[in-house]
Amino acid sequence: MSACVAIIGKDNAPLYIATANVDKEIALQYQVHASLDVIDERCATNQKAAADGRELYLGSLISTEQYKIYGYVTNTKIKFLIVIDATSTSSYRENEVRAMFRNLHNLYTDAVCNPFYTPGDPLTSASFDRAVRGIISAN
Repeated sequence: MSACVAIIGKDNAPLYIATANVDKEIALQYQVHASLDVIDERCATNQKAAADGRELYLGSLISTEQYKIYGYVTNTKIKFLIVIDATSTSSYRENEVRAMFRNLHNLYTDAVCNPFYTPGDPLTSASFDRAVRGIISAN
């Protein structure tokens, strides 16, 4: 089961964080912020290797006893993170995680295309929140 979904701006400021369990919210936010260093390292090495055809999906960033954290970075340096509960019995395949990121990216694109949204502000749209929580609960 997905434990947390986070969208982080290009300046590493959180734009949106949703957790499945409110009691573990602080611990999950800590895990999300800890994984930002790994994303920066991977983006720096990937940028040198391939400037044009960059892979958006970064794969598994951090794996602990409790959580597995996966990352995705857009061309505009917006970071998507999905924290998956490693203690659950269901395990995810790479293509399922990629599909979750594709859905999340599409939802994010729809949310920022709103003419009343100011780029860089936190995402406060109720419909966006419902859709993301649907992704969390479905997986």
